[in-house]
Amino acid sequence: MIDKISPSLMSPVGKMESLSKVQTNNVSFSELLKQSLNEVNKAQGASDSMTEALASGRKVELHDVMIAAEKASVMMLTTIEIRNKAVEAYQEISRMQM
Repeated sequence: MIDKISPSLMSPVGKMESLSKVQTNNVSFSELLKQSLNEVNKAQGASDSMTEALASGRKVELHDVMIAAEKASVMMLTTIEIRNKAVEAYQEISRMQM
């Protein structure tokens, strides 16, 4: 069972750091998952607030709003795909003969 993973090897959008930057400290898998979901939530919140600011007429550049929305969308889709792969792996393992 995976219990620890280096945070530099995985992130919500796949911002993989180069091998020369790999850190030696380990973080529990559940903590890494919590951090990743918090990052996705922050991106969604930033996108929502920028969209609201644009709609209410505050000075916000349209391209900045679109970039924030696309970033949040990509992060959410990546999170969903990671979840789907984890469920598939769990189902495959549960089908194995002991």
